Amino acid sequence: MADPKGFMTTPRETPQRRPVDVRIKDWREVYLEFEQPKLQKQASRCMDCGIPFCHQGCPLGNLIPEWNDLVWRDDWQEAAQRLHATNNFPEFTGTLCPAPCETACVVGINSDPVSIKQVEITIIDKAWDAGLVRPQLPRAVTGKKVAVVGSGPAGLAAAQQLTRVGHSVVVYERADRIGGLLRYGIPEFKLEKRRLDRRLGQMRAEGTEFRTGVNVGVDVTVEQLRSGYDAVVLAGGATQARDLPAPGRELDGVHQAMEYLPLANKVQEGDLARSPIHAEGKHVVVIGGGDTGADCVGTAHRQGAASVTQLEIMPMPPASRSEAHPWPTYPMIYRVSSAHEEGGERLYSVNTQEFLGDDQGEVRALRLVEVRRTDAGFEPVAGTERELPAQLVLLAMGFVGPERAGLLEHLGVTLDARGNVARDENFMSSVDGIFTAGDMGRGQSLIVWAIAEGRSAAAGVDNYLTGRVVLPAPITPTDHPLT
Repeated sequence: MADPKGFMTTPRETPQRRPVDVRIKDWREVYLEFEQPKLQKQASRCMDCGIPFCHQGCPLGNLIPEWNDLVWRDDWQEAAQRLHATNNFPEFTGTLCPAPCETACVVGINSDPVSIKQVEITIIDKAWDAGLVRPQLPRAVTGKKVAVVGSGPAGLAAAQQLTRVGHSVVVYERADRIGGLLRYGIPEFKLEKRRLDRRLGQMRAEGTEFRTGVNVGVDVTVEQLRSGYDAVVLAGGATQARDLPAPGRELDGVHQAMEYLPLANKVQEGDLARSPIHAEGKHVVVIGGGDTGADCVGTAHRQGAASVTQLEIMPMPPASRSEAHPWPTYPMIYRVSSAHEEGGERLYSVNTQEFLGDDQGEVRALRLVEVRRTDAGFEPVAGTERELPAQLVLLAMGFVGPERAGLLEHLGVTLDARGNVARDENFMSSVDGIFTAGDMGRGQSLIVWAIAEGRSAAAGVDNYLTGRVVLPAPITPTDHPLT
């Protein structure tokens, strides 16, 4: 512990967000730069606990006390090494992860937790700026070929790990660019795609091959996949969206969130001048109170919506940790994202009974009712029905699992009770040589879990192909890519 009194003398501080009236006019990330001296003071708040529960909170097991101490001591290169020891893509988690490590921080028992996420993103940003992040080439090649299906964080993590230990890895992506939801699901104001592109450049330099516009199971048959590769990692995510089969669902103007968000990102990529699904001048309603819903809210603000309302069937969560979510678990509390800060209204304990249309078959309003939660589910509250104007409705109610038709069906993998790909402790499916990682096997989850599962699945693949148990070899100061 560099500063034994840091957690007592220094209050928690995080970077300020750019002014709302400025940031909704562009698509850049919302946070202002955090000064290095302030960041180092925040790192000094880490207690270097005897039992660091932040490790338990982080699915990757990030070495948080170590790199907090190194930042305090101004040793940024070593901090970057310790950060990369457990996490392939700290710039992704540093911008997108909800930071379960912070809710597990011991300082957070009776005070504000350490600003772990801000320390993380600052370390990796400084490492990139200093030219410390370089390709890590394999020491030897194995002659084994591995296909990774899906290029989200799980697939990319698995691919990078497997490439670095000498396997020949090809990543297949059915979209026109690599990145999965990182590319087309996460808005630019949350993750500028330059972060993704520079990491992909590192992976290409290491030897990973990327093939876009390929729908595996259709463009590449299962027979070709099995005969051309020694192992396959399924990392296609949980892309089957939950729907809302209320009357009027077929009206124009009612869309899934993942129909809406990718188009906005394609505008930022320069593919489109304007999104075909646009919020300008419209009353927008987002159904679903999670992160995807918040992404829709922020996107609608930037497109010039007349109003934005986000609906949630669950009750409004408490402002602070309740007895139902004791430390160090991740608490369900009321959170205000940057998108919510930008405007709009959030309604809780409401359900959509019907989508109402006009004479042209376009949505004009929703019929809502307030609900109360009972043991049997959600019960409408009599006399609370009302109409809410809406010319654009976005369904952001989560995902129910991977798409079954096509690849999974042809492979014949077993699905678990939730409809995800079942796997053993080595992340292998019921079909020999077919592995799975991320949301396709876990169900909809966090980016930090996707990266952790990609790394674990890679370890399982490597052991299957070579009999090696450890992946990668222990990192030492002489063989680490940052030295």
